[in-house]
Amino acid sequence: MAAVTSTSCLDRSSKHLKHTIMKKLFFTAFLFCIAVTGIQAQKYALVDMEYILKNIPAYERANEQLNQQSKRWQGEIDEVVAEAEILFKKYQSESAFLSDEQRMKREEEILAKEKEASELKRQYFGPQGEFYKKRESLMAPIQDEIYNAVKEICEVKKYSMVIDRASAASIIYASPAIDISSEVLTKLGYSE
Repeated sequence: MAAVTSTSCLDRSSKHLKHTIMKKLFFTAFLFCIAVTGIQAQKYALVDMEYILKNIPAYERANEQLNQQSKRWQGEIDEVVAEAEILFKKYQSESAFLSDEQRMKREEEILAKEKEASELKRQYFGPQGEFYKKRESLMAPIQDEIYNAVKEICEVKKYSMVIDRASAASIIYASPAIDISSEVLTKLGYSE
C-alpha cells in the first residue's frame, strides 16, 4: 500500500513538474512572439463590465423584468409539478383498491403531468427557451451601445485591444491607468 501511495505522489509531482515546464515554455514562446512581431508597441485597455452595467439604469430595469418574468414562469412550472405530486400521492393511497387497468391509467396521468412540467421547463428555461430570447432582446441593445462606445474610444486613443477585467480570470494585476470603464460610462451619457 505504501508503494502505491508513493508512486501516486511521484505521478502527481511529475505531472506538476511537467505542467510548470509547459507553462514556462508557453510564456517564453509568448514573449518571443511579442518580440518578433512587435506587439509591445500596441496599446491595451481594460474595462470592468460589471461596474459599467451596474451604472446603467436600463440594465437594472432589464434585469428586474427578467426576474419578474422568470418568477412567473417558474410559478407555472411549480404548479404543474404540484399537480403531479398530488396525483402521485392520491395514486399511492388508492393503489391497493385499483384494478390493473385503473393503475395504468393513473400512472399515465402522473407521467403526463411530469412530462408537461418538464416541457414547460424546457420551453421557458432551455437553451433556446423564452428566458434566453427575452434576455437577448433586452440585453442586446445595451451590449451594442457599450460595444460601440468602447470601439469609438479605441479608435480615438488607438487601443489595439480591450480586455474585460470582470471576466478575465487570468489577469493578476492591471494598472488602473489603463481602465477605461469610467470613460465608457461618460461616452454613454452616464457620468458618476
